[in-house]
Amino acid sequence: MAGPVSGPTPIRAAGAVLWRPADPQTRIALVHRPRYDDWSLPKGKLDRGEHPLEAAVREVGEETGQAAVAGRRLPTVGYRSRAGPKTVEYWAMRATGGQFTAGAEVDKLEWLPAAAVLDQLTYDHDTEVVRDFAETAVDALVLLVRHASAGDRAVWAGPDELRPLDQEGIGQAARLAEVLPLFGPRRIVSSDQVRCGQTVQPLAHRLGVDNETEPALSEHAHADDRTSGAAAIRQLAAPGQTVVACGQGGAIPDAIAILAGEADLPLPDAPTAKGSVWALSFLDGRLVAADYYPNLDP
Repeated sequence: MAGPVSGPTPIRAAGAVLWRPADPQTRIALVHRPRYDDWSLPKGKLDRGEHPLEAAVREVGEETGQAAVAGRRLPTVGYRSRAGPKTVEYWAMRATGGQFTAGAEVDKLEWLPAAAVLDQLTYDHDTEVVRDFAETAVDALVLLVRHASAGDRAVWAGPDELRPLDQEGIGQAARLAEVLPLFGPRRIVSSDQVRCGQTVQPLAHRLGVDNETEPALSEHAHADDRTSGAAAIRQLAAPGQTVVACGQGGAIPDAIAILAGEADLPLPDAPTAKGSVWALSFLDGRLVAADYYPNLDP
């Protein structure tokens, strides 16, 4: 599978396999660029200060006219474009509505079944991404967040469950509120620790939803029963749902390992930086993919 291009610093770009449900087969969007007379997946270069996911959603909107919500991460590909080496990060994205307007950059948009897409795409590196998309169906997404920075436990005088976010953590929480809406969450839960609730409160405010309490995502619940976190996440992974769940670093690795083991999904040890996100994709209650975002900075 193609990977990032080595050598000179590549141009960074991002895009998507944009899809919409259809009977009898899911349809995937292809765009035609008159400048190159090619058919490709919607994509484009990152603007300054953008996370690749932000760029991918923006480019989808600009090239197809569609609003979209992000899902599973797809392969990153590298190749040499006319402008030099390029690396493109891809996501699966579900179209949620919009209207295509032909322009100078993109003059045609087609929605095709996966098999027809593979025949029509101009570039092999695009076909690799579509094949990966077609191999793994997803019906639920849980965005598992470790709470943001909350200072040093040793210098906090009060009960640990009341320890609040520090200034760095407040900034991390604000950034989560900027980027996680791109996944289309409609429900938020967090452990009963103050710092977990504060981590997702800006997101809850932005989405206009309540932050529900789920004690099983805490370290004290994990100490009593190491399977409690996995069980809670499994319950959250209802078909058609995208849920944000915020927990503690001591509970997250075991939860992911248990879910991956149940599904025979090979994963390395799960890192859990403060303010990081694991995007856990499920099908029929089983984990099918796990994408780690150590942070959501540009």
